[in-house]
Amino acid sequence: MIRLHSVESLGTYDGPGVRLVFFTQGCNFKCKYCANPDTIDKTGESRFFNYEELMNLARSQRPFFGKRGGITMSGGEPLMQAKAIAPFFRMLQEEGFNTCIDTNGSYITEDVKELLEYTDLVLLDIKEMDEQAHINIAGASNKATLRFTKYLHEINKPVWARYVLVPGYTDSEEHLHALGKFLQPMKNIEKLEIQPYHKLGVHKYESLGWKYELENVPQNTPEQLIKAKEILTEYIDEVIVN
Repeated sequence: MIRLHSVESLGTYDGPGVRLVFFTQGCNFKCKYCANPDTIDKTGESRFFNYEELMNLARSQRPFFGKRGGITMSGGEPLMQAKAIAPFFRMLQEEGFNTCIDTNGSYITEDVKELLEYTDLVLLDIKEMDEQAHINIAGASNKATLRFTKYLHEINKPVWARYVLVPGYTDSEEHLHALGKFLQPMKNIEKLEIQPYHKLGVHKYESLGWKYELENVPQNTPEQLIKAKEILTEYIDEVIVN
């Protein structure tokens, strides 16, 4: 049984091709820019799905996937439910589905390692390279994420790295160079996606009764995005701005 917040069909931003995206409930980070704050609480407005339900959903969407699409487990933080997700991903791979996990990489347990055996691609959200800056934006240390990134390199697991460029929080040129240097030797990193900062989830904070702490942070200018891409392209072959 997997606790899910919601399901999105025909997703095009969460891995290759067209995806069926499952959003798990619960996250151990509390990023100030989170677009899905309603998935942070461990229970929230969610329910459990059994494997038969999930497999039927996957099969129903299969005609839309083409050669590249498949299933993405997002969140929330899916690795919090690694033990429950691993059997589901094994079933998916047995039926030829492409599997993908979108994660902050803050867990590396035996259950997580088993889940990765049935995962074709990891979308790895790296919040910041500097630990204090990471704590400031995500509410937690980045040490586990960096260990997880190194483990993915060790097992040669394909990765699309993701980095949200938040003005005044994650756009330090020094820290961007540090990110590039950290990822440069890792040939399993297929590309790095720079994700512009946006405020699409602000209304959710209001409904939760939470204060949105980045209210006065402006969206990125084109020049800021171009500069970040120029820096990271020094180290990584494929860098794109989403």
